[in-house]
Amino acid sequence: MQVVLAQPRGFCAGVVRAIDIVERALERHGAPVYVRHEIVHNQHVVESLRAKGARFVEDLAEVPAGSLTIFSAHGVSQAVEREAEARELRVIDATCPLVSKVHMEGKRYVAQGRTVVLIGHAGHAEVEGTLGQIPGHTYLVSSVDDVNALPLAPDTPIAYVTQTTLSVDDTRCVIGALKGRFADIVGPETKDICYATQNRQAAVRDLAKVADLILVVGSPNSSNSNRLREIGEELGVPSYLVPDEHAINPAWLAGCGVVGVTAGASAPEVLVDGVVAALRRLAPIDLSTLPGIVEEVQFRLPETLA
Repeated sequence: MQVVLAQPRGFCAGVVRAIDIVERALERHGAPVYVRHEIVHNQHVVESLRAKGARFVEDLAEVPAGSLTIFSAHGVSQAVEREAEARELRVIDATCPLVSKVHMEGKRYVAQGRTVVLIGHAGHAEVEGTLGQIPGHTYLVSSVDDVNALPLAPDTPIAYVTQTTLSVDDTRCVIGALKGRFADIVGPETKDICYATQNRQAAVRDLAKVADLILVVGSPNSSNSNRLREIGEELGVPSYLVPDEHAINPAWLAGCGVVGVTAGASAPEVLVDGVVAALRRLAPIDLSTLPGIVEEVQFRLPETLA
């Protein structure tokens, strides 16, 4: 059986930075360190950090006054920031710089007098944070139907921003609908789209050209991991999301000559290694990696931890 790895796959720079922040905070300040929301959407990462002394909470009310608190890579609303300040929590912000960039773009558009439309998925932690960072009312849309239902006049000055875990391909139809309905509309350039999302989706498309089956390593609550699986399916290749090697069903592999493996941006490489090892236990394998982009992006740590 041939096993082909996608390139790139796994951790992006924002995830690496967020995990480093928690680990360095624990080294410097000792346990416990409180983290609002899962630092990244991967259960194995969360459990590993929990074992080192991180405590994950969904509400700042669970954090003792004055405690060291880290905001997750997904970002938080201004209301959460104000609550942390009121409770005199010592805060380290692990928001991905690309998410922070979306927040700044939204604020800039509002200052220009535009109504902001956020393209994203309701309920996602990043979307909740972004909606709470942009002043005034921001409209959330995820489909062309949502665009058609917007209660806005066609001459309304519009600006759109997008959830970072959506790629250019994911948002193309919605952006097209917005431009078709509103004459005065602006938005970020393509280069401002999250590089990691775009690169991993392109790699899966390449993987689908050669694979009989695709395994996507990632947690069920990871938006970008789920999207990678969906892309494989859309391209006609049976694709499965597996949190780790234990989720692999040997029956999936019946008749498969080439198994493609990739991982979401929040999934560590050790889980990919585990999946490859599990496949090797099922049959002799020939392991290779597709040519692809080698990411060299790095984000600085906060000054307090650098």
